[in-house]
Amino acid sequence: MKVNPYTAISQQLYRQQVEKAETVKGKPQKRDQLEISKEAQEMQRGSPIEVEREKKIEEIKQKIEKGEYSVDSRAVADKLYDFWNK
Repeated sequence: MKVNPYTAISQQLYRQQVEKAETVKGKPQKRDQLEISKEAQEMQRGSPIEVEREKKIEEIKQKIEKGEYSVDSRAVADKLYDFWNK
């Protein structure tokens, strides 16, 4: 007595896939390819804003390493106040 006939169906489908894969083994397989458009390549290069940001970050890093970087706490407090109250 078979209670669940779906097991037999799923096994049959699996066998069909295995048989199909075995017959294809003799033929060369297709390979996936990726092509990136020129527009996408230009987007990956970065914008002038990113270049300027990187320069500023490097300058700050150098100042921190030399011990010359200082934070104006008054300016930070003013910016936070303006942000939360406007």
